[in-house]
Amino acid sequence: MTEGTLVLVLNAGSSSVKYQLIDMLDGSRAASGLVERIGEAGGRVVHTSADGSERELLLDVPDHTAALAAAAAELAADGVGLDSPRLTAIGHRVVHGGRRFTEPTVVTDEVLAEVRRLIPVAPLHNPANITGIEVARRLRPDLPQVAVFDTAFHTTLPEHAARYAIDLAVAEEHRVRRYGFHGTSHRYVSRATARLLGRDPAELNVIVLHLGNGASASAVSGGVCVETSMGLTPLEGLVMGTRSGDADPGLVFHLHRVGGMSIDEIDDLLNRRSGLLGLCGDNDMREILRRAEAGDESAQLAFDTYVHRLRKYIGAYYAVLGRVDAIAFTAGVGENAAAVRAAACADMDALGIAVDPELNSVRSREPRVISPEYARVAVAVVPTDEELEIAQQAFALVRDDT
Repeated sequence: MTEGTLVLVLNAGSSSVKYQLIDMLDGSRAASGLVERIGEAGGRVVHTSADGSERELLLDVPDHTAALAAAAAELAADGVGLDSPRLTAIGHRVVHGGRRFTEPTVVTDEVLAEVRRLIPVAPLHNPANITGIEVARRLRPDLPQVAVFDTAFHTTLPEHAARYAIDLAVAEEHRVRRYGFHGTSHRYVSRATARLLGRDPAELNVIVLHLGNGASASAVSGGVCVETSMGLTPLEGLVMGTRSGDADPGLVFHLHRVGGMSIDEIDDLLNRRSGLLGLCGDNDMREILRRAEAGDESAQLAFDTYVHRLRKYIGAYYAVLGRVDAIAFTAGVGENAAAVRAAACADMDALGIAVDPELNSVRSREPRVISPEYARVAVAVVPTDEELEIAQQAFALVRDDT
């Protein structure tokens, strides 16, 4: 590591902070860690050094200031504290940037005020992201703090794809449109897929399927996102671990008027008690597959519903793009659940989509093609690396400003 090549990436949640220290010379991890149970009893820090060794500490973490102080102490123990001259920037994941933030942005008071103004459309995420930035600014006021927005990659959506068919004046007043999320992952994976295939991103049409506990799809044409499944909030789209994904908007009125549920109760139902969890009581795809194989009907229903929604989006995005060169599976389920990949692409030979069973069954952390050579569309497994993407964007911005 040499002076000025390290970027600290922070992902501040409401009760946790994930961090990675990345050397931009080669993209290697100088350290990484997780501080969790912030503001709760039994706080915990798990820190991994560059050599892969791990240490765990149990301590009280009353707030985000204490959380970042704990992370800083662990980094200092590895010889690269927050005061290190080798640290050139801190990159922050910010979930919602609205229509204004289309690129990585150096944080100023004005930028923070705008991110705060977006809290009503990202109430679960932006407040924690803001707190992480504020604490980092206090700890290193001299260091560039760069916000990288989940929504930025999707700001290229054509207006007809970003709009909901509601009264235009109401939509404008309340900023109602499709923003999309997981954009950092979709950007990284679409470009990594092009590298895997030895193609220029500008000539490639890719469907990216980010399948984790949260799940989203995107249609990327020539490196530009033209459609995505999440919308005004991260609730829309695919079946997820605990979120319903697509549902008739009238469902809300029905549950309120007929079911007597409050708006907050419906919000909790659709975001935290639906999806795979709502269908079978489990949101871990590994357990669902085990149960389905053992003959559990509710687990089989959850799996079938999950896959059916995936297939609908693959077909829809094929129509949007007109030509598909690749389909990329990523994130926890996408990278590890061979059964999901096989089922999502089954019986699509007419579209040029197929999966080779042997290639699909291989477990690897490397990007790989799992479609047979004859397939017109390359089906790939491409591990995502949102932290590296954030670090690269932050480093490029800071380097360009110097």
